[in-house]
Amino acid sequence: MDPRIEVIEKRLKDVKQIIAVSGGKGGIGKSSVASILALTLTKLGHKVGLLDLDFSGPSAHIILGIKDYAFPKEDKGIVPSEYYGIKFMSIISFSGENPSPLRGIDISNAIIELLAITQWGSLDFLIVDMPPGIGDATLDMIRIIKRAEFIVITTPSKLSIQTVKKSLQLLLELKVPIIGVIENMLERSVPMYRDDKSGKFTKSLSIKEQVKIFNVPFLGEIYFDKDFEDSIGNVNKLYNTNFAQSLKEIILKIRSFS
Repeated sequence: MDPRIEVIEKRLKDVKQIIAVSGGKGGIGKSSVASILALTLTKLGHKVGLLDLDFSGPSAHIILGIKDYAFPKEDKGIVPSEYYGIKFMSIISFSGENPSPLRGIDISNAIIELLAITQWGSLDFLIVDMPPGIGDATLDMIRIIKRAEFIVITTPSKLSIQTVKKSLQLLLELKVPIIGVIENMLERSVPMYRDDKSGKFTKSLSIKEQVKIFNVPFLGEIYFDKDFEDSIGNVNKLYNTNFAQSLKEIILKIRSFS
């Protein structure tokens, strides 16, 4: 057994709840949800950490406007820098804006090492921005941090729905706690799809209806916010977007977040 696993358990012993924000594919707003979730919980008075585990495309620092990142302080490990009241850790603290071309066992080693050296201290919540899909990083997270709970993000697109179903199926088979599903980028108009057999256009089943078969909570919907893109990098503007306010409403309904 890797001795670093025991070290990780000690590092996380004072973290009350670990929330992994996951999704079946990229481009669905997973990092936006993770970043705004951390920001909102902080503003609600909680002690929060944010870990960006998307090594190939880290973006939480861009969303929150973190520009002055540097190698974190060392004190019997690595102490995360704090921004807007959030303890933040990402691969960018070590690689800057350079690419991190990791694969296979290298990804697992990087995840284990980052978790083993980071001194989170006492936190109410540690939010983990997961890489897309159900590959090595997700499986490592489940294996290493057994008490992590997942929030799964999807969009109304057919591709996103199919991949999120696979993610839910995997998490359930592995008996991983699932807080629920959030549907992001919902359009005001009802999506219509052409039936393959009849050729007629028909309304699609809502995400809420489709996740019923998994017996997983549907947490809520976030409608597409055209102002969100222009607010990236400015936490004050971000927090006042419709996106952030919709997410806040969802958070306040979840008992463990109150």
